[in-house]
Formats: sequence, C-alpha cells, structure tokens
Amino acid sequence: MQHAGSPHPRSTRLRRPNGGGRQRSLVAWEQAVIDAADAAGLLGLALLTFTEAIIHPIPPDLLILPMAAAADGPSRLLSIWLVATLTSVAGAIVGAWLGARAGRPLLVRFRQEKNLARLEVLLERHGTVGVLIAGFTPIPYKVMGWAAGMGKMEMRPFVLAGLTSRGLRFGLEIVLVVQYGSAALDAIKWILDREILLAVAMVVVFLTGWMAWRWWESLTPEALSEEA
Repeated sequence: MQHAGSPHPRSTRLRRPNGGGRQRSLVAWEQAVIDAADAAGLLGLALLTFTEAIIHPIPPDLLILPMAAAADGPSRLLSIWLVATLTSVAGAIVGAWLGARAGRPLLVRFRQEKNLARLEVLLERHGTVGVLIAGFTPIPYKVMGWAAGMGKMEMRPFVLAGLTSRGLRFGLEIVLVVQYGSAALDAIKWILDREILLAVAMVVVFLTGWMAWRWWESLTPEALSEEA
C-alpha cells in the first residue's frame, strides 16, 4: 500500500482524455490543481472539495478515488470520506451565503422578483429533494447551493440533505474502489468524463416525467367533461 502522506502512483490517478488545443489546456490546468492537492494530502483534499462546492468545476472524485485506492487501512479511508463530505458541505454553505448576498440582489436589479418568488416557493416545497439529487448525481452541487441561498432555503434541511447525499456519493465510490479496484476506477472515470451530458440527460428525464405526471393528474372526470 502507498504511504498515507505521499503522492499516489500514476497508475492509480484518474486523468481526463486530451482533446483539442483549448481542451488540452483545461485538462493540463485541471491536472496541475489535482497534483498540487494530492501532494498536500488530506489538506489538499479539503481545499479541493471545499472550493469545488462553491465555484470551480474540478470534480473532487478525481482525487478522492486515487487516495482511496492507495489508502493503507480503514482509518485512512474513514478520514478521506469524512474530510471530503464535511468540506464539500461547508463549501456549499458558503455558496448559499454568496447566493443570498450576491444572487438575490442581481435578480432584483434585473427586475426578476417574480422569478425569485417562484424560486422561493420551489425550494420550500422541493428544496431538500433537490439538494439530495444534486449532491449524489452529476448535477452540479454548487448550483443547488447558490440557488438555496437565492431562494432563502432553511439551512437545517439544506445541510442535512447535503451531508446525506455527499456522504452517500463519496462513501459508495470509496467502497467500490476498495472492493473492485481498477475496474471501479475505470467505470467511475467514464461517468466523470461524461458528467455534463449525464446531468443534462437526468434533467430532461426528470422534466419529462414531471410533465407526464402533471398530464396524468389533470385527467379528472371534471376536466374531461369540460373538454366535451
């Protein structure tokens, strides 16, 4: 096993595929950030997961998984999971604060009070489910954090949903890597390389299902008699 304080061998690292010139530059920048965080150990992981939940697009999974693969025991795995989960939720809390401080005034400035009111109602009714989905799936967790702040979502359900979803996501990934090794790393890397496409697909499926449910709910005898 790799020593807990040293960087991981290249064979265990998750790297993005290179593309065109601009994509190569982005991949190189992303890898430089991950390598720097990797060299700092758990502190680097904490900084990466904290800031990712606020603004930057680098998935913390790219560091969590190699660290888990190189861990030298259950206590190290538990430390990785706790650091990733707690700092990710802490970053989302900061994102929510920024959403409340900057996002709301911006919407008001552009005369979007009606949309802001809709967002508040939406978060009041479905905010917890939204955080659970965003925290566990490829849908950007940071977006939900900013939206929660703009919509004045209560912090208690926001934090509890974040701890649950991020804990489940990172915990499941770590368990899979420990259990299945490189096969799990390859499978999760495939998902991460397509996370934007998968997120869009999930949103489309959700909206389609929601619209179908609304249509089904509208098929009441009263509605049918009105159409007749």
